[in-house]
Amino acid sequence: MADRGCPLEAVPLPAEVRESLAELELELSEGDITQKGYEKKRAKLLARYIPLLQGADPSLQAENRVPAPTQTTAAVSKQRKPRPPSSRDERFRSDVHTEAVQAALARYKERKVPMPSRRRSALTHSSVDTSTPPDTSSASEDEGSFRRPTRLTSTPLQSHSNTEPWLDRVVQGSSTSSSASSTSSHPGGRPAATLAGPTAHAHVADVHSAPPDVTTGLVELSHRERPQLASVRGVARGCSGSVLETAGGVPVSSRVSSKIQQLLNTLKRPKRPPLKEFFVDDLEELLEVQQPDPNQPKPEGSQMVVLKGEPLAVGVPWPPSLLAVLQRWGTTQPKAPCLTALDAAGKAVYTLTYGKLWSRSLKLAYTLLNKLTSKNEPLLKPGDRVALVFPNSDPVMFMVAFYGCLLAELVPVPIEVPLTRKDAGSQQVGFLLGSCGVTLALTTDACQKGLPKAQTGEVATFRGWPPLSWLVIDGKHLTKPPKDWQPQVQDSQAGTAYIEYKTSKEGSTVGVTVTHACLLAHCQALTQACGYSEAETLTNVLDFKRDAGLWHGVLTSVLNRMHVVSVPYALMKVNPLSWIQKVCSYKARAALVKSRDMHWSLLAQRGQRDISLSSLRMLIVADGANPWSISSCDAFLNVFQSRGLRPEVICPCASSPEALTVAIRRPPELGGPPPRRAVLSMNGLSFGVIRVDAEEKLSVLTVQDVGQALPGADVCVVKVEGAPYLCKTDEVGEICVSSGATGTAYYGLLGITKSVFETVPVTAGGAPVSDRPFTRTGLLGFIGPDNLVFVVGKLDGLMVVGIRRHNADDIVATALAVEPMKFVYRGRIAVFSVTVLNDDRIVLVAEQRPDASEEDSFQWMSRVLQAVDSIHQVGVYCLALVPANTLPKAPLGGIHISETKQRFLEGLLHPCNVLMCPHTCVTNLPKPRQKQPEVGPASMIVGNLVAGKRIAQASGRELAHLEDSDQARKFLFLPDVLQWRAHTTPDHPLFLLLNAKGTVTSTATCVQLHKRAERVAAALMEKARLSTGDHVALVYPPGVDLIAAFYGCLYCGCVPVTVRPPHPQNLATTLPTVKMIVEVSKAACVLTTQAIMRLLRSKDAAAAVDVRTWPTIVDTADDIPKKKVTSIFRPPSPDVLAYLDFSVSTTGILAGVKMSHAATSALCRSIKLQCELYPSRQIAICLDPYCGLGFALWCLCSVYSGHQSVLVPPLELESNVSLWLSAVSQYKARVTFCSYSVMEMCTKGLGAQTGVLRTKGVNLSCVRTCMVVAEERPRIALTQSFSKLFKDLGLPARAVSTTFGCRVNVAICLQGTAGPDPTTVYVDMRALRHDRVRLVERGSPHSLPLTESGKILPGVKVIIAHTETKGPLGDSHLGEIWVSSPHNATGYYTVYGEEALHADHFSARLSFGDTQTVWARTGYLGFLRRTELTDASGERHDALYVVGSLDETLELRGMRYHPIDIETSVVRAHRSIAECAVFTWTNLLVVVVELDGLEQDALDLVALVTNVVLEEHQLVVGVVVLVDPGVIPINSRGEKQRMHLRDGFLADQLDPIYVAYNM
Repeated sequence: MADRGCPLEAVPLPAEVRESLAELELELSEGDITQKGYEKKRAKLLARYIPLLQGADPSLQAENRVPAPTQTTAAVSKQRKPRPPSSRDERFRSDVHTEAVQAALARYKERKVPMPSRRRSALTHSSVDTSTPPDTSSASEDEGSFRRPTRLTSTPLQSHSNTEPWLDRVVQGSSTSSSASSTSSHPGGRPAATLAGPTAHAHVADVHSAPPDVTTGLVELSHRERPQLASVRGVARGCSGSVLETAGGVPVSSRVSSKIQQLLNTLKRPKRPPLKEFFVDDLEELLEVQQPDPNQPKPEGSQMVVLKGEPLAVGVPWPPSLLAVLQRWGTTQPKAPCLTALDAAGKAVYTLTYGKLWSRSLKLAYTLLNKLTSKNEPLLKPGDRVALVFPNSDPVMFMVAFYGCLLAELVPVPIEVPLTRKDAGSQQVGFLLGSCGVTLALTTDACQKGLPKAQTGEVATFRGWPPLSWLVIDGKHLTKPPKDWQPQVQDSQAGTAYIEYKTSKEGSTVGVTVTHACLLAHCQALTQACGYSEAETLTNVLDFKRDAGLWHGVLTSVLNRMHVVSVPYALMKVNPLSWIQKVCSYKARAALVKSRDMHWSLLAQRGQRDISLSSLRMLIVADGANPWSISSCDAFLNVFQSRGLRPEVICPCASSPEALTVAIRRPPELGGPPPRRAVLSMNGLSFGVIRVDAEEKLSVLTVQDVGQALPGADVCVVKVEGAPYLCKTDEVGEICVSSGATGTAYYGLLGITKSVFETVPVTAGGAPVSDRPFTRTGLLGFIGPDNLVFVVGKLDGLMVVGIRRHNADDIVATALAVEPMKFVYRGRIAVFSVTVLNDDRIVLVAEQRPDASEEDSFQWMSRVLQAVDSIHQVGVYCLALVPANTLPKAPLGGIHISETKQRFLEGLLHPCNVLMCPHTCVTNLPKPRQKQPEVGPASMIVGNLVAGKRIAQASGRELAHLEDSDQARKFLFLPDVLQWRAHTTPDHPLFLLLNAKGTVTSTATCVQLHKRAERVAAALMEKARLSTGDHVALVYPPGVDLIAAFYGCLYCGCVPVTVRPPHPQNLATTLPTVKMIVEVSKAACVLTTQAIMRLLRSKDAAAAVDVRTWPTIVDTADDIPKKKVTSIFRPPSPDVLAYLDFSVSTTGILAGVKMSHAATSALCRSIKLQCELYPSRQIAICLDPYCGLGFALWCLCSVYSGHQSVLVPPLELESNVSLWLSAVSQYKARVTFCSYSVMEMCTKGLGAQTGVLRTKGVNLSCVRTCMVVAEERPRIALTQSFSKLFKDLGLPARAVSTTFGCRVNVAICLQGTAGPDPTTVYVDMRALRHDRVRLVERGSPHSLPLTESGKILPGVKVIIAHTETKGPLGDSHLGEIWVSSPHNATGYYTVYGEEALHADHFSARLSFGDTQTVWARTGYLGFLRRTELTDASGERHDALYVVGSLDETLELRGMRYHPIDIETSVVRAHRSIAECAVFTWTNLLVVVVELDGLEQDALDLVALVTNVVLEEHQLVVGVVVLVDPGVIPINSRGEKQRMHLRDGFLADQLDPIYVAYNM
């Protein structure tokens, strides 16, 4: 392979094989054939020639890869013929640009970027082995493409030598820039080693130490409520490499953590624009406004003068109207050809003559005016609008319809054929038709048959469309007019001739009205500018319904009796050379094309010997203003110059829907100046300034002129923003045109016409430059030397990021220069901006080839990011790849940008790959907060005021003042109360337990409970041989057995510990928690049922824990002796330990608290007084009985107060959701308790069934108060929807309220039955982040509703203390809630008895003020606020608002965030987000989202989640993890276990659908 660089064309391939190959290449590049199909067909074609081609080592013909030196790998990595030299995807590429991109990428070689990981099941075409961690992508070249560096020979062309001093680097003439193309700009022409680019070997060696784990070492064992947690799902995938451990000893798979480490490494690099030092007042959390850079380029030229086009030719006898011309040609030259239509095979199907056009148009006009009636009135009258719905393949019928409408004085509105009921933008077209008052649509027979039909056989009504009648205008449906009928054709009427539709950047469709006078003037101007002469032939490849295709091919052609050959899109797709063949066969003098058509013909031209373009005098390039047009023109000229194409023939033009043709290049024989091009600095352009690029060779934009203004037109350039001042000569602005040949208005939209359509440019002094308005073109550009117009972009594609402007088309061109052909379809790339956090953010969406592997695509994406960053100095916010053919299409190929943007924002794009880079793009975040020293111990306290405010403290009713006549008050010990009740009211029922069917499965009266407790006590003494003070674990399902066992322990002086039994289906995660509580509580014995006893000793249990180390297990059903205990134990003092209460906090910490006998009875007494509980009452409890207030209500309160408790185990609701509410209704419970998870189950499960429940007789009007037991901020949305939903069943509006308790005191607030209703306030969420409370009005921005957590219980005192200084705070100040009450727990019961922890939490004192009282710290943030309401004692009521747990808060950017606030925003972002949880990992915010939808739609959520968190919380999301429903662990109270989740994520146990690392 010594001659590696030689072009492969040297191998003699027959012409027909080459032609077939070229067609295959084209099909592949356009996405009409899959890579697999392409390779199959190609292999077939080349089968006979491969040995010739190779001439090398036969082993290279095998499919597998050969370990060869880099250069040969690049050349021969796989059998694939190089593309022909002209195939260099020239359309979008100026070589300067390609090289710039390659050079820019070379700089970034070192960057390593973490690749997203996705669940393999979701990856259909991944070639990667499941066990490979995705961050080791292979470094060899993409397997699917074998390309050699091919060379383009550059053809030197003549140059002109008059340069203008201000455009130093204007390259003269049309000489192509392809001299540069022999360098490595060819895709795939670089050695393979460089191809892997920035992501090649992303092994991270230096993961030093994982950040400290804030959870304790007990974490991984602690309790998980949802059984299907991911850790059960199987071994963590991809655990190659070392296993790291966090400080807590939780093993962390190297994959996740090394990725995060990579992410951190990429984030450590400084962002390019350094953040300014600035100060923002803390309260006004302003976003940073980018300050203008003092060194930015500023325009320095003089003010421009209005450019006047040449005058319209005088002396030429212009006709009075276009219709008069049509009449003339139709009657004097009836045989002259007007229009030739081709079929998809390229055969001329029909040639319309001028005679036929005239007679058919007359027939149609007559039919429209005279033969269509509705209710005996003519359906149409002159001036009415009519829709023209014709396919792209039928120009003949369209032309007849268009002129027929003009003759009938109707206004044609040409639109696209709607193919389905949900076409992209179809609704907007409907809006246009509705606003134009269209009632009739003209179409052809064939087209009408193809339209979607309703059941009746009529054409279906499309979404958003007005009701239309459809008229088929084929000959047989029309009526011949009588001889004497003549339409009005002589003068050009003032009215509207036709309406051309235009789609704006936002996707709305408007109609531009063109009057008859403007229509004629435009045709005359084009005739003069293009030098059209009578009977010339024009080949038209464009859409004849609008824009240049309509202006040249339907209107101006008739003015000059030209013959138009119309090449349909369908033919171009099959044979891209067709237009050149038609130019050749019809000897056409002019051709009308787009850059795309030139590009396609380049791909297919090889082997075509007999074509010649020498007849052309004008090749009009309709999109000559696009940035990629210049390279298409150059490459086309390069190839076809040898086929007779003269350089001066290429005439780019610029047009806009409003101003019609803006400028067009004249051939030299018409006196046009020589063509020019400018190489402009991209940096200058982004500031709106024209600077010829001198030093920075890379970021440049090469533009060609689009010729001169049209005859009779004035052109000027005005500033884009603000008043329309004329620009300076070296400034970019919007081009405006004033002439008789532009559109006149947006139909029916006067306001927008005045503000957007037209403008009156003014000089710097404020004087208008003209007395008539100019029309805005929407094109951005400047006037160059020789009065040539240069266009550098469109207003629709303008994206203003910070203070710099970028053009969507330029970014597309850069993306395409990054070897696109392998991974994405060219021409299927959309760039638009979305507004996030008050600034435009750039989004790039492309269609991915089906054969591109995930690594390839990801690599391409990261290279695009780097290229755009380097060349445009702007970050891409989001880059998304979607599957082939899924982006909404514009009518003739191309992408429907506004629809794509809409889908992106609504989460309906369904990408298969996403890369977000918010860290680099978002530079206007608020300043991180610097903590200010606040009220310190030295503050003045005057009386009860601190810093001028009332000290925030409040208390429930005094216990001493409450007369309690009940005997139970005399008892300090609950066992005494139970004995007393068994003695005085033996048959009074205390407990009823319901099963899922609602039937009572067990009951207990006072005496039954007493007797069962005695037997348990006896069993403990005898069987387990326990002594007083021993701890006993009670592992029972919710029920009466648990209560009996609890009192049994108390009877014999043992200390009970209630433990939730393990879940039989999920032993692996639930059993370790049971074991841990048993061990930590030092239980000497386990009391349980027979079934659970078997479970604890089963084989499955042995797999999860060491079953040999269980203490004695006693089964209370069998082992209980029938005798009773000799004497019941009486504690020596009320401070003796009664029971231990163990619970796993949301932060994953297992904490057990000690409850003394005194605290236990005080707790019962407070609850009794607050809820007015007496023996005659019945209450319904749907809570878990294992810890906190749930345990107290289930096991303690009934015995103390004597009321009857209806027990509903929450687990039973899984099989019968209505169980709890039916029980409440059946037992007429005045008071009921539930948890948030129960409330959520009812709201979700019974939402649609309230009617059914009513018929079953469920009535909730008996409920006085329904309390949610919680240790968190009240969930207002849930309680409100519950109230609204069950209002139909009689639930009083004010019944639902919440409670608040925590580890140090299980019941601080409880609404109870008396006292004022809970109040709601709205606070500013931004102030909360700064630990401040700012009250705002409902509905104001950033407002967060907080509702009070119930009334403070009798005997409880609450104060708000500063979290750091521990000083008291004033009213409505945020601080930690401290509590003092007789039922506070007496301390933590922990294994090691951490005294410091205990002292801190249970015996805190204020640092100043009242320093005597001993308080317990709850660990919750909240505030007290004095309301206008009065409580029972006549005092003003103090409301306690809980904001959230201190342990849970996230400290980010110096501010304190509550996870629930971020989660609420995320859940609102998209309907398929079922649940969400957030946590931090090394200062990165990680958002875990449960997807309730299809896996392939999962990636839609990445951008939405990132957007909403930025917008509402000004935080950048670091990692988005998409998981299945049910993965976020939840405890029995319905609280999210975020720390468990975090550990699961780090240990790679979540089995995520996708993990996106935001760069």
